[in-house]
Amino acid sequence: MKDKIFGVLQRVGRSFMLPIAILPVAGLLLGIGSSFTNETTIATYGLQKILGSGTLLNSLLIIMNKVGSAVFDNLPLIFAVGVAIGMAKKEKEVAALSALIAYFVMNVAVSAMLLINNEITADGQIAADVLEGTITSVCGIQSLQMGVFGGIIVGLGVAALHNRFHKIVLPNALSFFGGSRFIPIISSLAAIVIGAIFFIIWPPIQSGLTSAGYAIAKMGSFGSFLYGFLLRLTGAVGLHHTIYPMFWYTALGGTADVAGKTVVGAQNIFFAQLADPNHHGLFTYGTRFFAGRFATMMFGLPGAALAMYLCLPKRNRKTNGGLYLSGGLTSFLTGITEPIEYTFLFVAPWLYVIHAFLDGCSFYVADIMNIRIGNSFSGGLIDYLLFGVLQGRDKTNWPNVLIMGVIWFFLYFFVFTFCIKKFHVGIPGMVVEDNQAADQIMASFTMNHAKLFQH
Repeated sequence: MKDKIFGVLQRVGRSFMLPIAILPVAGLLLGIGSSFTNETTIATYGLQKILGSGTLLNSLLIIMNKVGSAVFDNLPLIFAVGVAIGMAKKEKEVAALSALIAYFVMNVAVSAMLLINNEITADGQIAADVLEGTITSVCGIQSLQMGVFGGIIVGLGVAALHNRFHKIVLPNALSFFGGSRFIPIISSLAAIVIGAIFFIIWPPIQSGLTSAGYAIAKMGSFGSFLYGFLLRLTGAVGLHHTIYPMFWYTALGGTADVAGKTVVGAQNIFFAQLADPNHHGLFTYGTRFFAGRFATMMFGLPGAALAMYLCLPKRNRKTNGGLYLSGGLTSFLTGITEPIEYTFLFVAPWLYVIHAFLDGCSFYVADIMNIRIGNSFSGGLIDYLLFGVLQGRDKTNWPNVLIMGVIWFFLYFFVFTFCIKKFHVGIPGMVVEDNQAADQIMASFTMNHAKLFQH
């Protein structure tokens, strides 16, 4: 039973490789495009003539941003189709189409239930009493913010139904709907049930996280740890959208008087101070909800990427090295972490929990070291330079990130190396290529014995 479960988990992990392959490129496009089209950044550095609205470079960067966003905004749908393809044993194209249909059906079902319960209006507007970040537009459908978790559940469900029913034989009167044609039908019906389950269980989870957010805001540096830990932990299933807006845009992130105006929310305060030429001293304390990102994204995860690469059998490194190099580079430059996180999240969720804990520690240490760097998009090198180094040490304490970064690089490197080797984690390139090599050895063994018997 243990081997069977392990085999299924390995298949699930391998099925994620197809959608993961696009993430590094999309991440670079999104990160670079977002960072250099931010109006406050352009105004702060006097780059209107080069990057201002209407310039050629600005137009190109906006296109890059939109293209990258298209991938990440639709990641749940991409995962639904990718998982269905990876887990289906035969007629994978049928599974892919069925997953696409089922994903839309699930979200439409959720949207209908939200409408019936007056949480959205007939014209698609979100009701005033709905928690911010809990409802979002999914391919034009107002639905619950379920992140990639919703897509993965749909993909796995469709694959299971496909593998069981793709050869089903119906009575003569219904024979046209038998076989492969039955899969989209049964998948759509199952998607309605999945949507109903999410409608029941998801809002209480979101509400619980919101309550946790209010408690975190009162806990000082330990609250910074909990914020980083929960943000990373919930990011795996898209629930982080419930947490960070409370701190970035509301009074939970602080209230400050900047240039004669009252500003609320950590990011709002940071950008107001950034634009204020008379601001002196460290930036807002609310930057503790950003500063912990830099050590993890610029140093920790690249260290994990190197560890995973070196843990691969040497014969597999050339083939799979690009995945880890691009994932680590994307995290370092732009702070987009999904390309590298998804290489181990699904094959070893417990390792992701360790990663979330280390990220929480990063927020705690950054807080007590008085690192006060904000960000526009994420915690990569671009934002580190723009909002840390170029703002000066007296406003940000940016050198402390480098001190932390060296420690975090080796911390992640040794933790991931130990865990992968000790528990035989089946990261990409560890299992697939080994199986191929085993097949080659077996084929060679069979041929040699055949020749022996001929003699």
